[in-house]
Amino acid sequence: MTELSERIQKADWKKEKHVPVIECPDQVKADEVFEVKVGLGKEIAHPNTTEHHIRWITLYFHPEGEKFTYDVGHFEFNAHGESTAGPNQGPVYTHHAVTTSLKVSKPGTLHALAYCNIHGLWESSKEIGLV
Repeated sequence: MTELSERIQKADWKKEKHVPVIECPDQVKADEVFEVKVGLGKEIAHPNTTEHHIRWITLYFHPEGEKFTYDVGHFEFNAHGESTAGPNQGPVYTHHAVTTSLKVSKPGTLHALAYCNIHGLWESSKEIGLV
C-alpha cells in the first residue's frame, strides 16, 4: 500500500513552478507576531487558468523537539476564470499566494503544502529560529 506522504512531491522552487515558496524571517522573537507569505511561481510562473491552477495552500508549524505538527491555516483559491460563457471567460481570478500572521513560542519548521489540479501535491519547508 502506498502512503500519502509518498505522493507529495518536492523540488527546488527556483526550478519547479509547483513548489510553494515560504517567505518570512529566518529568526523571530518568541511570542511576537510576524508575517509569512506563501506563494508559487516566484521564479517560474505557474498558470492560473480554468484548466490548470493551484486549488489551495496549507501552512503547518512543527515545533522543534515535539511530536505533533500544528495546522496554521488552509487557504483556498476558488476563482480561475470559470464562467457560463466558457473556460477562462470569467471576470475574476484568485492569485495563488497568501500572507498570514502568526507567533511561535519555540523554534521549529514551517511546512507548506500546495495542490495543483493537474500535478498534485507539492511541499516545501523553512526552519524558523528564535532570537
